[in-house]
Amino acid sequence: MSDFAPAPASADIGVYGLGVMGANLARNLARHGHSVAVFNRTLARTERLISRHGSEGDFVPSARLEDFVASLRRPRVAIIMVQAGAGTEAAINQLRELLEPGDIIVDAGNTFYKDTQRREASLREQGIHFVGTGVSGGEEGALEGPAIMPGGTAESYERLGPMLESISAQVDGEPCCTHVGPDGAGHFVKMVHNGIEYADMQLIAEAYALLRDVAGLSVAEIAEVFGSWRHGELESYLIDVTAEVLARVDPATGEPFVDVVLDAAGQKGTGAWTTQTALELGVAVPAIAEATFARAVSSSTALRAAVRAADLDPGTTAVAVEDRDAFVESVRLALYGSKIAAYAQGFDEIATASADNGWEIDLGAMARIWRDGCIIRARFLDDIMTAYAQDPSLVSLLTAPALSAALQSALPAWREVVATAARSGVAAPAFASSLAYVDQLRAPRLPAALIQGQRDFFGSHTYHRVDDPEGVYHVLWAQAGRPEEKWD
Repeated sequence: MSDFAPAPASADIGVYGLGVMGANLARNLARHGHSVAVFNRTLARTERLISRHGSEGDFVPSARLEDFVASLRRPRVAIIMVQAGAGTEAAINQLRELLEPGDIIVDAGNTFYKDTQRREASLREQGIHFVGTGVSGGEEGALEGPAIMPGGTAESYERLGPMLESISAQVDGEPCCTHVGPDGAGHFVKMVHNGIEYADMQLIAEAYALLRDVAGLSVAEIAEVFGSWRHGELESYLIDVTAEVLARVDPATGEPFVDVVLDAAGQKGTGAWTTQTALELGVAVPAIAEATFARAVSSSTALRAAVRAADLDPGTTAVAVEDRDAFVESVRLALYGSKIAAYAQGFDEIATASADNGWEIDLGAMARIWRDGCIIRARFLDDIMTAYAQDPSLVSLLTAPALSAALQSALPAWREVVATAARSGVAAPAFASSLAYVDQLRAPRLPAALIQGQRDFFGSHTYHRVDDPEGVYHVLWAQAGRPEEKWD
């Protein structure tokens, strides 16, 4: 047993769970002048943190959970950084037995927002504030400055907010942290952030595939292309990452690193949550959905092998690219247009959920806090922030002047890239679905009228007429003459 002695109630904030993320978050807090109580169920992790990093600030370590809680000043704030699911549930139940009304529990893991709503309601009955908080930026961000998306009550943010803002990434003196909204709002926004991240990564991967399999560029040449895109309108953390990954050569084989990595992408569920929730809300997020499905396809090893063995479409041949530089520029434009569409879908999902749940989320503030510290940080988030500043009730990012103009410029090349991908047999589902999303929204009339007619025929689901949009109509398809009747 450690010789950590019980400490008086002096710590500003506590971190329960000292894996890499939790330890780095605790270190970040301590570096910014906060007294940090630390506890881990496995004592060795607490001891390791103190032995390696105890000099970085004021840490208050505890070997027992009771001592950890006792070391926190009132109202107490305890951040949970443990494995999502059962681990989080257990930690909450342990803490609620020791805390008092007015105290605050912060879940800083990736938690499904409905679980956060349930936990918040339960703890509220006990007088304890529960703050579901999204933290983006990975291990480095947790230590150096993440983007932070806390939900919960305004009262809890008064106590917690200044500490979180102090450790978040900063852009032009502004923290990449803000109070998102009540109950599950913070975790909802983090979920959609991750969904956009899925789409962004898939779109970049499709651009890579097109440059390699259609334009015939080598991996090293593609690395240079992405390197050049770092300084334009595509400037972003993920473009930086892509250039670095593609430039790496495997030391064991001398081959491009990307060629020795198994082509099966993993996922931890947030993309699926974003897609499933969008379906429940009736919001279209095709880029996010296709990105999620693409990861599933990539991991379906046996299915892929069986379909390859069937030798489907053996006549498919690569389309000749006469001007490689022009094609590279077309892919860049298609990537930017698709990226705008993907972000628009994510912001639409946030706006819809906010209205349904009464969260009153400031969409411009979400763009502001994503400008640094998080995985999807990108230059064009400034354009999104400006768009919402100019029109807080903006219906869609696609209608914002700057982004609309960018789409107008991108669309001709975008269409050609999608068509070339299809003719070449190179899968580009996120490019194609993002383009279709834009075309559906801009169409004066959709074939949905036919679908509604079909539904009325076989299921008596009724329809509205263009000359009477409020009326409810049904055709008596089985009767002679098939008369139409209006229903009350």
